[in-house]
Amino acid sequence: MQKQIIATENAPKAIGPYSQGTAFGDLIFTSGQLPIDPTTGKLIEDDIKTATAQVIKNVEAILQEAGSSLDKVLRATVYIKDMANFAAMNEVYAEFFNTNPPARTCYQVAKLPMDAIVEIDVIAHK
Repeated sequence: MQKQIIATENAPKAIGPYSQGTAFGDLIFTSGQLPIDPTTGKLIEDDIKTATAQVIKNVEAILQEAGSSLDKVLRATVYIKDMANFAAMNEVYAEFFNTNPPARTCYQVAKLPMDAIVEIDVIAHK
């Protein structure tokens, strides 16, 4: 088995020396996705619900490129700038992971790249 690099034009390009995702065997690992619209390159800065939806769509695009989908996510990690936005983020998150949701951890962090308000990475099965 070899590590595979996953890249798609349907998610934002990496803003540093990393891949959008990697796969090894039957597992897919996405890099943390920010609320960046891949068509415009613009960061969603002020609406946690819209930002969370964009982040999950970016994750989904990477998974689809790798031959997987959101329903095969095993674990997610959410990094949120302000825990006061937890309920609103959760509301949108639940729309995407409404059946058999993955294991998840959520952290409030001091700062995210590009001063984003939310970032999510996942581990999924192919």
